[in-house]
Amino acid sequence: MTEEKPSRVGAEYLDQNRCRFRVWAPELAPIEVRLLNSQRGIRMEQTGRGYHEALISDVEPGERYFFRLPENKERADLASRSQPDGVHGPSQVVLQGFAWNDKGWRGLALEDYIIYELHVGLFTADGTFEAIIAQLDDLIELGMTAIELMPVGQFPGRRNWGYDGVFPFAAQNSYGGPEGLKELVDACHRRGLAVVLDVVYNHLGPEGNYFTDFGPYFTDRYQTPWGRAINFDGPESDEVRSFFIQNALQWVSEFHIDALRLDAVHAILDHSPITFMEQLVEEVKQEAARLNRRIYLIAESADNNARLVRERERGGYGLDAVWNDDFHHCLRTLLTGELEGYYRDYGDFRQLAKAYGEGFVYSGEYSQFRRRSHGSSSRDIPPRSFVVFAQNHDQIGNRRLGDRLSGAVTLEDVKLAAGLTLLSPFIPLLFMGEEYAEDAPFLYFIDHSDSELIEAVRRGRREEFGAFAWQGEVPDPQAETTFLRSKLRPELRAKDQHKVLLEFYRTVIKLRKNLPALRRLDKASIKVVAHENEKILIIERWDGADRILLIANLNTTAQTAPINVASGAWRKLIDSAEEKWRGPGTSLNNELDGRAGGRMKLAPRSLGLFHCQRTSL
Repeated sequence: MTEEKPSRVGAEYLDQNRCRFRVWAPELAPIEVRLLNSQRGIRMEQTGRGYHEALISDVEPGERYFFRLPENKERADLASRSQPDGVHGPSQVVLQGFAWNDKGWRGLALEDYIIYELHVGLFTADGTFEAIIAQLDDLIELGMTAIELMPVGQFPGRRNWGYDGVFPFAAQNSYGGPEGLKELVDACHRRGLAVVLDVVYNHLGPEGNYFTDFGPYFTDRYQTPWGRAINFDGPESDEVRSFFIQNALQWVSEFHIDALRLDAVHAILDHSPITFMEQLVEEVKQEAARLNRRIYLIAESADNNARLVRERERGGYGLDAVWNDDFHHCLRTLLTGELEGYYRDYGDFRQLAKAYGEGFVYSGEYSQFRRRSHGSSSRDIPPRSFVVFAQNHDQIGNRRLGDRLSGAVTLEDVKLAAGLTLLSPFIPLLFMGEEYAEDAPFLYFIDHSDSELIEAVRRGRREEFGAFAWQGEVPDPQAETTFLRSKLRPELRAKDQHKVLLEFYRTVIKLRKNLPALRRLDKASIKVVAHENEKILIIERWDGADRILLIANLNTTAQTAPINVASGAWRKLIDSAEEKWRGPGTSLNNELDGRAGGRMKLAPRSLGLFHCQRTSL
């Protein structure tokens, strides 16, 4: 018997119809692999540290199997690579290989990411990985450089946001399974698109969750808002960590994923001297070096914790980027006037200027909503370490009616939000349909089979919005109509103001990608000036002789502000108030005098971008 930890859990198809099965169940024996196609039961050998293993001949890809535990419990493989019959059915042996066409792909620099977040089931009529491929050229024409998939680990039923997954290794069967996901990633790479995958390591869903039948995957030391906390720092936690790290390595190696977006890392509770997060970062970086590819880890966190993206050598975790909700909340409150729930902490124009200049708005200040001090300073964190957005799945879907920003504000506001996000010194993210003001909501939906669980989810959704004064009945999460109402309507892209807005997005993104001053993402080459009374934000950025001036009026009336920029020939590149963008008419000249003492008048809720290439410094 060896005490060495096995390299891979689950079913590993080898060659000549041989398959190795491994499972971790430290308190259980005996365990059998029950092969359904060939009607065989093979007892597994205990190999140390709670692992059981069996090398079985005459096993073909497609073979379905259960693990038979003591007391005749039959359970699917927690590390299953495929669940063709859903979360309650058997697991399936799959081939690990794939005929990849991306051998020259090394990934993109993080600062070149322009991310398009999408839900596989809603993005197309078919709701599959394969159907997305036909839409990739449209995303490239828009200017996207990366797509981000909401979680695809096997969840119950056919419709779910993905955060109720219970088989983290298995790509959702109704989306097209593992083969379909590989086809999509390969197609993206052939077009120069990176792929970000949202993964959930803070909890597991409630239905089809058989983890406790195998071992201590959960702990009672902590609680999360979504269920029991995963055991990352208690007894037997080494093997629990190994399970989830193997999952991350599977996505980046076997599926060629370029970046992992780690859901709600503030709910990954771990007081170890070397935390799970630190171990994950180290092992993924080692895998990236082995594969000779750029692979990134991007955190979502509610804590405004700058340590997440600070270098390991400086006491940080070493993640590559973090979502910045503060940026969104500043924009949303200034454009809509909403000051309920967690929005009560925002609405001050100076906060938007701080977001542009530093990143986090709350960097230790007192939060009225939390009733405590919140956040840490991000002054030393480079802008490329922040992902910003005017909309995303949470900020739409976690509203009572799943309403998008475009349904609450004017076209002028939408253009303003788009410009401030896309022309920021951060990594911008769009949510599917945002670019043409999709009018379908993004609602919360499930497809559970347990009636008590369904009712609990319904009740939970109603109670969740108690801090807000939002009106309207919460749509039934279980109803298929709730899901179908959320399907995109891409035909809108060719109609009226939807078409105009789409072209506005394309134009702004093209400028971001082509101008050196906009491509450079660092705080040493940016100057932010806020005129609080007028609600005018002025941002100057530069890269050598290449300079841009971004000026935004967030006031509902026309405003004039002093302009003091470097001398040179400044030319207007975009003006959201122009009639070509269905604006009210511009107040900006096509050229800007860079001499001191100049003034500029802006139309209400408008944004202008000027460019200057100085011949000398």
